Amino acid sequence: MSTVGIKYLFHNHRIEKPRFRVKSVAKNPSSLNYSLKPLRSGGSFCNFKSPHGVRPLRAASSNTELLETKDVFFKETFILKRIEAVEGKISIRLDSGKNGEKWQLTVGCNIPGSWVLHWGVSYIGDVGSEWDQPPLELRPPGSIPIKDYAIETPLKKLSSSAPERDTLYEVAIDFSPNCEIAAIRFVLKDEDNGAWYQHRGRDFEVPLMDYLCKDNYTVEAKKGFGTWPGPLGKLSNMLLKAEGPKGQDSSSLSGDLNQQIRCISGFYEEHSIVKQVPVENSVNVSVKKCPETARNLLYLETDLIGDVVVHWGVCRDDNKTWEIPASPHPPETKQFKNKALQTLLQETEEISETKADGHGSWGSFTLDEEVEGFLFVLKLNENTWFRCMGNDFYIPLSDSGSLPAQSSHSQSEGWGKSERVASVPIQISGEAAGAYVVSHTAYTDGIINEIRNLVSDISSEKRQKTKTKEAQESILQEIEKLAAEAYSIFRSSAPTFSEDAILEAEALQPPAKLSSGTGSGYEILCQGFNWESNKSGTWYMELNEKVAELSSLGFTVVWLPPPTESVSPEGYMPRDLYCLNSRYGNSDELKALVKSFHKVGMKVLGDVVLNHRCAHYQNQNGIWNIFGGRLNWDDRAIVADDPHFQGRGNKSNGDNFHAAPNIDHSQDFVRKDIKEWLCWLSLAVEELPTDSSYLIGKEIGYDGWRLDFVRGFWGGYVKDYMDATEPYFAVGEYWDSLSYTYGEMDHNQDAHRQRIIDWINATNGTACAFDVTTKGILHSALERCEYWRLSDEKRKPPGVVGWWASRAVTFIENHDTGSTQGHWRFPGGKEMQGYAYILTHPGTPAVFYDHIFSHYRSEIASLISLRNRNKIHCRSVIKITKAERDVYAAIIDEKVAMKIGPGYYEPPQNGPQKWNLSLEGKDYKIWETS
Repeated sequence: MSTVGIKYLFHNHRIEKPRFRVKSVAKNPSSLNYSLKPLRSGGSFCNFKSPHGVRPLRAASSNTELLETKDVFFKETFILKRIEAVEGKISIRLDSGKNGEKWQLTVGCNIPGSWVLHWGVSYIGDVGSEWDQPPLELRPPGSIPIKDYAIETPLKKLSSSAPERDTLYEVAIDFSPNCEIAAIRFVLKDEDNGAWYQHRGRDFEVPLMDYLCKDNYTVEAKKGFGTWPGPLGKLSNMLLKAEGPKGQDSSSLSGDLNQQIRCISGFYEEHSIVKQVPVENSVNVSVKKCPETARNLLYLETDLIGDVVVHWGVCRDDNKTWEIPASPHPPETKQFKNKALQTLLQETEEISETKADGHGSWGSFTLDEEVEGFLFVLKLNENTWFRCMGNDFYIPLSDSGSLPAQSSHSQSEGWGKSERVASVPIQISGEAAGAYVVSHTAYTDGIINEIRNLVSDISSEKRQKTKTKEAQESILQEIEKLAAEAYSIFRSSAPTFSEDAILEAEALQPPAKLSSGTGSGYEILCQGFNWESNKSGTWYMELNEKVAELSSLGFTVVWLPPPTESVSPEGYMPRDLYCLNSRYGNSDELKALVKSFHKVGMKVLGDVVLNHRCAHYQNQNGIWNIFGGRLNWDDRAIVADDPHFQGRGNKSNGDNFHAAPNIDHSQDFVRKDIKEWLCWLSLAVEELPTDSSYLIGKEIGYDGWRLDFVRGFWGGYVKDYMDATEPYFAVGEYWDSLSYTYGEMDHNQDAHRQRIIDWINATNGTACAFDVTTKGILHSALERCEYWRLSDEKRKPPGVVGWWASRAVTFIENHDTGSTQGHWRFPGGKEMQGYAYILTHPGTPAVFYDHIFSHYRSEIASLISLRNRNKIHCRSVIKITKAERDVYAAIIDEKVAMKIGPGYYEPPQNGPQKWNLSLEGKDYKIWETS
């Protein structure tokens, strides 16, 4: 039995000292490969200090007058919420009892939480990794059986009167050295948030017998668990091969081993873990009028611990345009880019009872009477900023509204993350609230109204028939842009933030040209190859013969294989990017194929591998990291943290692909060369610039891209490439494991689809992504007859298509998952249910080549025809009407009804719509309105 770790294992933090630290969670794609790294044996845990909660604020004695005076006309407390990572340890100790009669396994954890040990055993003679329940005498008090294979035992909190103990929570399991147990296996579960903690992605395993086959995942003593010497070593080899001496059965052999080779050695080991915990702080702001000078005195205090910096300025009107105020300025103030001031808050001198672990900090600001408002944001560290509802904090400096001096504690729904802004929605009481703060309702209404106005523009101009197609498409792109902005605000916890963004947010900039890369919304994608297509050497010519047929089936876009010279015949280990003679054919054959598709009105996607590239030459150390061809890069083009290729670039901002050098896209020369190469691939002869005669005869004319292994580099670089090439359509392969618990897929896959959405967001919506979430959920739903999985808690599709349908490319199979590789093959015999789902639902459906030219051809063609005549598109509206054990049903755009699964469903016939059955196959039906 195995488990799949969830997001609490995804943040890879190096523990520099054997103690707890609380730090901001870094948004680092590469940390998805987090594994628990063993620390040194021995040592001790330090006492844990929980993150600070919300505390009442008290000013230093010298500033108390400002808070208490009756002249205060504004006083407000803002709640600051964020997520922090707490680093701790799991300890594992194996001790012998007196005279060796009893042994004890102790598992502990020094992070506060509701910890449960989920564990089982394997017995002597067991084969494989399956768990069994331990005998009753091994189960500590409070243990609960889980089905027939495991036990859950809560860890007990140690008494605070025993500070010498290492851990805060632990559980002990007593066993006899003569028992039949070969190993104890476990994972640790945090009941607070449902997180599971494992050992390098697998179960912890403590071997109690020396014949077990050990690997890097085994937890054990470093001495006394080695290979047996002499004849016992030979005997162990025979056992591992599941072979015994002739005439002797395995049971008797196991019994002999139990008597001869049990040699348990005590040990102690620690493993680092990271737990995400919510943290609340607050900031108090008070403003009073100084009667002597008529100036405004603003006092700000927060219980944030550390060097808190206020980025601030003032404004003189309702436009809230930042200005630098006149002197005097507080101590520790410096100017930032002639646009704002930065002030390091002072540590609060007076320590209140509620601040036992820190003082907090404060600052006071003297502001001219004619200033209308005080604007600021808080910086806790380089990765953590606090703003208000995605905007700057705004404090009114006029008492004309007669706002009473009161404090209303505002709550926050969003969580600030590392390298993101902690969004703080606020609610301010009083009649004048609307005069100085943008309310949540007003903010959302503003975006909604903008979208409605654009839609009205299209509608009115369409009626007048004076709007060109290009202008209408431009307005649609603006709608997409606004939708992406709304998504960024309301789906993620906070927008991406930079210092410049704060200060220049109010500056009116002309809208940037948007290259959405998402086509018209009516695309139907065909994958034009499989894993074996390269073997003939003439694939381009073979596919050219099928162009007319693919067009007649209703496909609008075709995805072609990687075009470049490659170390691997399939093309995914590219070397010379400008050499287009591959195992699929030569460059002339490729150009002829693209031209044929264009003649029938189909768009062509090139499969480009941007994450890695194979080198031509070795360096002086024998490492393959020197490139040849036109792009003759050196090792500066390779990321520095790829251990195999000695790169001298910057550290990777994604996951490393260890089979080839990972390209450092942060290098300017790399991005420049890649953009030129992509433009070269996408240009036709008549589009080439006048100064590029050397390229004539090499151009291809791709209309867009399929981007391989985009987990390996930041999506912001993809945006650069999309902006440079302006593709008609682009889709990235962000392949990530779904969440499983003990081999069973979790119902809620929001974390999985959120990671894909985050990548799309990083590209600024300029590219789509394959909806791996939907494929995985379809697998479990159809294979296990659990069709209820096809609806999330809000009765929406549970994949990317349910959150951002216009950026989701749905599929059930491709060259990796199916074909001859079969890495993740769709449930056999149920392929048409999968196509009935994706070809009737929103998103952009992709059909695999092997399925097109198979006995499914006519059924797929009928589904494509139905989609086209009902004008179903990537943003179509779906209403899920049934999601039960054996049936799933939905109505799309009020024009198409569908069901998959063996269960019964008929669309309602008592309403305004009359439904006619149009298509029917094994366990699926499609209806259309008459």
